[in-house]
Amino acid sequence: MITPDGQGSARILLVDDDRAFRLSTAELLREDGHEVVEAEDGAQAVEALRGGLFDLMLLDLRMPGLDGLRMVEVLRERGEPMPILMISGFGTVESAVESLHLGADDFLTKPVDPDVLSARVGEILERRPTRASLSAAVEGMVGRSPAMRRVFDAVRRVAPTETTVLITGETGTGKELVARAVHRLSERSGRPFIPVNCASLAEGVLESELFGHVRGAFTGAVRDKTGLFAAADGGTIFLDEIGDMGLQLQQRLLRVLQEREVTPVGAVRASPVNVRVVAATNRDLRAETAAGRFREDLFYRLNVFHVHLPPLRERRGDVPLLIEAALRRLRDRSPDARQLACSPFAIRLLRAYDWPGNVRELFSVMESAAIRAGGRIEAQHLPEPVRAARGSGGLPEGEGDPERYQGPDTEAEERQAIFAALQEAGGVRARAADLLGMSRTTLWRKLKQYGIDAD
Repeated sequence: MITPDGQGSARILLVDDDRAFRLSTAELLREDGHEVVEAEDGAQAVEALRGGLFDLMLLDLRMPGLDGLRMVEVLRERGEPMPILMISGFGTVESAVESLHLGADDFLTKPVDPDVLSARVGEILERRPTRASLSAAVEGMVGRSPAMRRVFDAVRRVAPTETTVLITGETGTGKELVARAVHRLSERSGRPFIPVNCASLAEGVLESELFGHVRGAFTGAVRDKTGLFAAADGGTIFLDEIGDMGLQLQQRLLRVLQEREVTPVGAVRASPVNVRVVAATNRDLRAETAAGRFREDLFYRLNVFHVHLPPLRERRGDVPLLIEAALRRLRDRSPDARQLACSPFAIRLLRAYDWPGNVRELFSVMESAAIRAGGRIEAQHLPEPVRAARGSGGLPEGEGDPERYQGPDTEAEERQAIFAALQEAGGVRARAADLLGMSRTTLWRKLKQYGIDAD
């Protein structure tokens, strides 16, 4: 398998409906030492992706069924980080720009010079980490918005270095996922990754946990204790909620970062440690520094490379991707949830909500709604704050009007959803309309259409 520095062979998925081109290209790539899996259309490619990991995809632009552009879009919607090299006999500036905009890494037109193709494949593989390592690194990190692409790019750039990283973002945005990605894509990936929540422990306890202590250092210290810095030697320590750490402990942490050595509580000798520090906070450390609550010198030691995670309300386009990720997780947990889905209108309400708890809140809401629904999640299965979100965020005003209402896909499903809403509302039509996310006039029309007696 290809390594991040470009050494070794790669596993390549070649997707092209031109059999002659596919065979000759596969032979060329195999001569270069790569493993090649062939697919003649998008459906075969999707099946191949289910069966294994790939370092690179060579993808034809024009194919029957699922064409190349749509496939790039689908893969990037799913958060698939695998490099994609588009190849087509219908090369135009417009199609090249569109494929790159959707997330392809490069574009070549047929006929392709074998030397050029071989060189371009090598260049892409050399500048990208392996498919396997990327898959592990971005697990749980979903998004194709410009903000999230910047996060992914930042992780890939900083991970191979030894640089200290500071991750900022609101609670629930996934800061620990970023920290784990940095570790997994680094040379330290085979060594420990140790997360520490600095806000969950009293300062004295946190000091002992981080640096360790010797027997008799304080009441209750009946034996020597190895600290988490020493336990993480050779690996990465993740200091979550670093902004909650007290000033005295900040001074000790600063010394560890400067001297690369740790002195246990009560000890007189320091021991060297080789640890990469990744820190995270939901606080504005510059403001904390100005207020005297955070040491300025420690801030500059931590803020060598900054990664900021945007709140979910600023990347609403990623909400459908996160919904699908949550549904996949729920389906994997239970065989009974295989038919679990989310209606278009429910998705629109979820997208409109501001998500103060960010991704963590969304996953919690999806799990609760799935329990309520038992199958297809409709508007009435969502919490009241989410149902009330239409018009306040990503949905324009009037979304519930008759012309705008988009409920379940079939009349049978819509009739069932109306029955369920009426039952939950105790027969009160106004309440049922709110649960369904439609206007009262629309509900009255639907009741008449389906011959439903609200009583």
